[in-house]
Amino acid sequence: MELTGRYYEGIGRRKAASARVRLYLGEGGVVVNDKPLEEYFGRDRDRSMCVAPLELVGMRSAYTLSVKVHGGGITGQADAIAHGLARALLLIDPDLRGTLRRGGYLTRDPRAKERKKPGLKRARKAPQYTKR
Repeated sequence: MELTGRYYEGIGRRKAASARVRLYLGEGGVVVNDKPLEEYFGRDRDRSMCVAPLELVGMRSAYTLSVKVHGGGITGQADAIAHGLARALLLIDPDLRGTLRRGGYLTRDPRAKERKKPGLKRARKAPQYTKR
């Protein structure tokens, strides 16, 4: 799929994943890291999460997406794509802000892995206590 011309770009992040989403006028195709969406994401939940902001505003078939994503895991990448897509949609039509905000796509999810603490096995798991 050859994409040229004007595009709208949004950067989305989630945990360690970062996505650059470009929206082109087109027929509704999605390409993630030079692969079709169905090939890159195996789970239906992740595929639907990627295009959820477009579905919410009713523009699923109006734009073609080109996405470069790296870092994190599969679900984190899908959420980063949704975040970047919502930001790109705001450049097209600022009146969509309320709809996307209510859908929860404009807020960057701040949750991240908690660091390991000294003296503990993981972030909160303590070594087993032995009385004798």
